[in-house]
Amino acid sequence: MKRKAAVANQFYEGDPRRLEKQLDTFFEPGLEQKKVIAVVSPHAGYIYSGKVAGAVFSRINPASTYVILGPNHRGFGSSVGIMSAGSWEMPWGEVSINHDLATNIGENSPLVSEDEFAHQFEHSLEVQVPFINRISPQATIVPISLSIRDYNPCEEIGHALATAISDYGEVTTIVASTDMSHYEPHEVAKRKDQPAIDAIVALEPKKLFDYVKKHRVSMCGVIPTVITLLAAKELGAVNAELILYMTSGETSGDYHQVVGYAGLCIS
Repeated sequence: MKRKAAVANQFYEGDPRRLEKQLDTFFEPGLEQKKVIAVVSPHAGYIYSGKVAGAVFSRINPASTYVILGPNHRGFGSSVGIMSAGSWEMPWGEVSINHDLATNIGENSPLVSEDEFAHQFEHSLEVQVPFINRISPQATIVPISLSIRDYNPCEEIGHALATAISDYGEVTTIVASTDMSHYEPHEVAKRKDQPAIDAIVALEPKKLFDYVKKHRVSMCGVIPTVITLLAAKELGAVNAELILYMTSGETSGDYHQVVGYAGLCIS
């Protein structure tokens, strides 16, 4: 299957030349690039969250494959939907899905279902792909859309992901796609987001899950982030670093209702 871009010309520029110029404004040239196991990156319209995503991808070594985990905002399809074949049509051309790695992930967990429909209209994974292509033009992807709500399945999926990546053997980076607090005043969002960020930095997925649930933090990608932390730790992660935190108010000027964006590297 060829999945067509769902949010080009909405969340990011749909013309390849304009998109390249748009990405230019977010990437920071000349930075030392580090080897990472995973990153956390936001998924709003680039005008709001592009600077945070760019700060993350400017700092990491390229990989041959990126496993992208994102929340299923629309609720279509299965609760753990993977695409294991075909490609994604993006403004500059097609990005291939890594069939071998995707199939291996599915074989390691019965919770993972082949489901193209879950991805058809979802933006949270798609907006990561231009940043990936910028640093790794030949890279393949494995897209996984998530709408589960409980912690226990995260452990199984995280283990399946880590096992498959370890068996695959090629350089692979996990991307957890998430925004932080939604539609809170700027200072409230910062205050509510900080303990969640602290839990990620401490590599404590259960603490992150429990905090977000207890305090009703509207972090839409908490499940992708929890799974990413579980998999990254199994793959040997010992460090996580906050690269940049912003809110939409810093772009829009409206500090009364903002969305928070955090970018982190896990190594």
